Amino acid sequence: MTGINGYIRMSEIESFFKSAFSVDNVIFGFDGSDLKVLLIQRGAAPFKGKWALPGDLVYPNENLDTAAERVLEQLTGLRDVYLEQVKAFGAVNRHPLGRVITIAYYSLIKISDFLVTPASFAQSASWHAVSEVGELAFDHNEILDTCLKSLKRKVRRAPVGFELLPPKFTLTELQQLYEAILDDKLDKRNFRKKILSMNLLLDLNELQEGVAHRPAKLYQFDRDTYEAFVAKGFSFDL
Repeated sequence: MTGINGYIRMSEIESFFKSAFSVDNVIFGFDGSDLKVLLIQRGAAPFKGKWALPGDLVYPNENLDTAAERVLEQLTGLRDVYLEQVKAFGAVNRHPLGRVITIAYYSLIKISDFLVTPASFAQSASWHAVSEVGELAFDHNEILDTCLKSLKRKVRRAPVGFELLPPKFTLTELQQLYEAILDDKLDKRNFRKKILSMNLLLDLNELQEGVAHRPAKLYQFDRDTYEAFVAKGFSFDL
């Protein structure tokens, strides 16, 4: 493919412009107890009828971030979702129709805040427990796994929960969120000691109401401290 001194011959250069680009969105959702991912059931070939991540090709005149937002809305109806770019996947044979390089994005949202409305070639769209996802189309299992690892790393260096929990929550609810994301059972005493030592929460001097068990104390995030940790980061090792 190359001539003398490694230069590409002009007669071969057109072959370098025959690749397509796509975007794939990994939308994690929290429902109060479990970590889920939004999948679509493809209504078109290739992989018709298979579950997949919401993804599609990028238009020639479109930048990547705009494409990710457009594709997510077209296939699932979700809009105004903050998407973070994770990684490019470029295995030569990852798409049966030709060379397609995809850029993966991910987000973590509160499921009850969004209404999923499948359209375009998305035959259906629904939330699936991350731990129960089966074989997906293309290399979407690999993309999902990569984004999940990225999410787990992120929660150990920046706070999560401001948009995922009720305005008033218990320490148990906050711990359940972290356990759902990390897929790990955390020691209750160590978790509470760590969280309270960070001065991230405000004690509201209120108790739960209408619960069958002993009511727990209610907290809310200190917005200023929360945003400072988002900007500067921290180490959340338990």
